[in-house]
Amino acid sequence: MTELALLITALLFGGMVLYSFGFAAFLFTSLPADTASPLLRKAFPHFYLFVLSCSLIATGLAIGVDHLSAAILCAVFLTTVYARQILMPAINAATDDGNKSRFKKLHWFSVLITLSHIVAAAWCIVRLAHAA
Repeated sequence: MTELALLITALLFGGMVLYSFGFAAFLFTSLPADTASPLLRKAFPHFYLFVLSCSLIATGLAIGVDHLSAAILCAVFLTTVYARQILMPAINAATDDGNKSRFKKLHWFSVLITLSHIVAAAWCIVRLAHAA
């Protein structure tokens, strides 16, 4: 069970890093902003579903191995629910309304959440690796 918890947490970490620093950056360097932005907007719900699925599965697998890692992964899950259901629609509304100031604040907050998720997953990988 420890190895599976480690693998799913590593999948979560890798997926978040690839999406955040690979896919999003690739879109904005390869496409015009007026094309890249709507495409990224359509991809975000899928990204969040990936994070929700992996963090929930990892939580369930880690609970019998390391309670602290399980709690952290559960926090990733819960804050992703918030990001997907509340923050993302607010960011989209700010974009649609042309409210650049609100968009920047909300976007920055979503970036901080994602970065904290990446750090949290990395920390859990280290903890779970020591438990293996």
